[in-house]
Amino acid sequence: MPTSYQQETLESIFGLILCGQGNSVPDHCQTKSASAISRFLNNYQWSTRSLIRTVRSLIIKFILDQRKRGRKPTLQVILDLTTLEKVGNFTHLGNLVRVYNHKKGLHIVVMYLVLGNWRIPWSFRIYRGKGTPSPSQLAQKLLNNLPKKITQNFQVYVLGDTAFGTIKLIDNIRKKSGHAIVGISKNRTLTDGRKVSDIKKRGQQVYLNGLKLPVFLSWIWLKRDGKMIQRFVISTKPMKGKTIARWGKRRWQIEGFFKTAKPRFSLHRFGQKTRLGVYRWLILCLVSYLLAYWVYLHLGKSDNLDWFYCAQQALILLLPHILLLSIFNHLDTLMPWLHELSFDFCLIRCKI
Repeated sequence: MPTSYQQETLESIFGLILCGQGNSVPDHCQTKSASAISRFLNNYQWSTRSLIRTVRSLIIKFILDQRKRGRKPTLQVILDLTTLEKVGNFTHLGNLVRVYNHKKGLHIVVMYLVLGNWRIPWSFRIYRGKGTPSPSQLAQKLLNNLPKKITQNFQVYVLGDTAFGTIKLIDNIRKKSGHAIVGISKNRTLTDGRKVSDIKKRGQQVYLNGLKLPVFLSWIWLKRDGKMIQRFVISTKPMKGKTIARWGKRRWQIEGFFKTAKPRFSLHRFGQKTRLGVYRWLILCLVSYLLAYWVYLHLGKSDNLDWFYCAQQALILLLPHILLLSIFNHLDTLMPWLHELSFDFCLIRCKI
């Protein structure tokens, strides 16, 4: 950060988000005022890109360390669109907050990387509605920005739902030597005039209208409202039908990330008055998620992942001074009540 004051504010925001409660708003911060946080996010001239580059350089280093001799390991690149729901008027944010698919809020296309034990939210783009780049076009921009250091050292599988099964996106994925495993509508037509739903054999090679290369078709059954619904999946890589279905299900790994980032790391709690402030808040929430996850891997725990515990441990290990300041401020608030109960505290800093 350009100044020590801004560095302290940044650490305070991380401390606020890493409380792991999911209700992190500037008013809840114990170490900086809400106005100080607002100025930091909306007004101060610090480089957001430098922060992103620093985090990404660490991610690339960790990812490349996972390489082994022999066959290239598989890197799953999962694409999905999620809505950070909001209520009220946000005229100051222009067309960022809008209604899409019957949901009002900020709609973001997220690219999520899965490599072994690593789970990494790499990047996102905001969908601004009709007349602007579609979710599949935004996904293409995200894929284009994936570093060659990653794509050249791993076998890349791009996973997504039907929104990312467009001809252009599949073509571009193959041009970059990756493979697409994406959902597809049952009404899509084949070059022979049949529809996708007419295919009865899993793993069959088919040609979609407008796509020169062959794809391999399979499907999965999902339970929705007490009924079984068929969902179709295509793969640009030759696979057995059951294998395609298994890979198709893996795209739902990103749903676990959404269910964690929103209620635990306050991704949806942006309330800034500028687009820059919203963008910075989202970035800091994603960085906080990564810090908690890296601490989990550092601790080497093999049991179920407890995100609240991991966030608390990240706060203790990485920002102990922020935690202590929060405790002291909370203690100052409770001091009169504790005195009434005949408790007395004396805090003295010792030089060792």
